[in-house]
Parts: sequence; C-alpha cells; structure tokens
Amino acid sequence: AVSASVAVTAARSDKWWWDNLSGPDSSSFVAVDQIRKTNVQQLAVAWTYPYATSGFNPIVVNDVLYTTGRNGSLIALDASTGKELWIHERLTGMTSRGVNYWQSDDGKDGRLLFLINNFLQAIDAKTGKSITTFGTNGVVDLRANLLRGDRMGWSNNSPGKIWKNLLILGSTTGEAFVSPPGDIRAYDVLTGKLAWQFHTIPTPGEFGYETWPKDAWKYVGGANNWGSMAVDDARGIVYVPTGSATYDFYGGDRHGANLFANCLIALDARTGKRLWHFQTVHHDLWDLDNVSAPQLATV
Repeated sequence: AVSASVAVTAARSDKWWWDNLSGPDSSSFVAVDQIRKTNVQQLAVAWTYPYATSGFNPIVVNDVLYTTGRNGSLIALDASTGKELWIHERLTGMTSRGVNYWQSDDGKDGRLLFLINNFLQAIDAKTGKSITTFGTNGVVDLRANLLRGDRMGWSNNSPGKIWKNLLILGSTTGEAFVSPPGDIRAYDVLTGKLAWQFHTIPTPGEFGYETWPKDAWKYVGGANNWGSMAVDDARGIVYVPTGSATYDFYGGDRHGANLFANCLIALDARTGKRLWHFQTVHHDLWDLDNVSAPQLATV
C-alpha cells in the first residue's frame, strides 16, 4: 500500500494493553510492578463504571481505557478516574473479544480498528468519531476478495493483530460444506485497502496445492484462524494457528494432508509470503483446531 512508507506504528510501550491479548506477542502480560505479593492485600477500588458489558477485553493506551457498554457502544474512559471521554453508540455486532489500537509514529493519529458483522471500521481514538476516509465511506466489506464469502457469510470472533500500518485478520468461516476458505488477509490501517492475502487452501501453482484433490479450493472451506495469532514486531513475522478444513468430521472429498489446515504458519507480516509451516494434524477428521496464539519467548 502507498501509505506503508509514510506511516508506521509508534514503538509499543510494554506499559499499555494494546489489544485483547496485551500486544503483538499475545502474552497477556504487562511488565509492571505496581501490584506485588507484598501489597496486593492493600488494593482498594479506585473507581467504577456501571455501564460496561462483560465478555469484552478492554484495552488501555495512553491513559485511556476503551471498552463496550450500553446500546452497543464503544466507550473511552479516563483510566485514572473512570470519567467518560466519548461514547460511540449503535455498534451492535462488534467483535466480541476486543478491538485494535493503532498509532502513527508522531502520536498525532490514533485509531481503533474493529470488526462489526461482515465489515471493518475505524474510529478516531481521540474523538470517537468514524473515520469516513477509511475504506468506502468508512467501511471495508470483508466478504470481498474471499471465495464464497458473499454467498456463505463471513465473521470473526477475534480482532486480529496490528503490525506497523497493517491490520492482519483471520476469520470465522463456519463449518458447513462449501464454507469460505480461511484466507489470512492484511489491510492498510489508513486506507482500508487490502495489502496481501494468503490462501490457506492453496490454488493451482501455490505451495501445498498437491496436498488436496484437484480444484479443492473451489469447494473446501475452513483452515481458518478463528482464535488468536502472535507477531514478532521486530522481525516482522506473524505466527498464525489454523483450524480444520470443512467438513470437520468427513474427509472423503479432501484426500491428502490438507495444507494449511491444522497448522502453525509463519508469514512475512509485510507481504504475506509463507516463511515456514508446521502441521499438527494431517487430514484432520476430529476438529482438532489450533486456536490459542503461540507464545514468543527468548531463551
């Protein structure tokens, strides 16, 4: 995308909770020492906010907490006081597990990116207003560029991952026959344009095509990332776990090892090019999805 060279994500401080699993490495961990074994018994309620909803993982960046609440709202609160900063109502259908925060290198442009039903939207993190220059009148149709996506539907439980100025997304494609394939896609956070697309069910000429029957990509779906992924921010590698192909419990129409179902796939975060993969189950018949994000650790 054109904007890739002019806008990059600012360095991510370990102090903040950037997405539903804390940050790029999906560690669910923040390196702060304010709460310790020696003082945990002294904790007291600092403030409460009565209108939030459960089941959503709030994020906290630059002393602002973003959560969901009444009337399908996305809400910004002062993280120190709980005071409402803004409310954006009527976002019913928003991804249940959270949203993503992106910030420009100079810190002047902050965006919340989230999925609502079949669409991707962006909101100004400072004002709570929709960014109408994003996509088409503020909306990106995620069924586009996905085989059978317009006919069979498309959704996602998880918000994806931010790397630089890209939002990398998996999908919840369904488990029925001829469900859409679980392509991994990246979108420019400024324009909403598709930056790259990795076919989890290979098309002719692509690596892994021979692990399926001829033209399986025309009717087999799934092999999708419906859970979480992790990103090595410095190296620019996204690690994507995938689930089984459809139909989950019948494989007579998909003989072979079925790459890239039931895999951990390492992709170049900038281009979507496959770097390596490891398949945990060949030709899955038991719905043994890989769901949780891999944990990155320096040994």
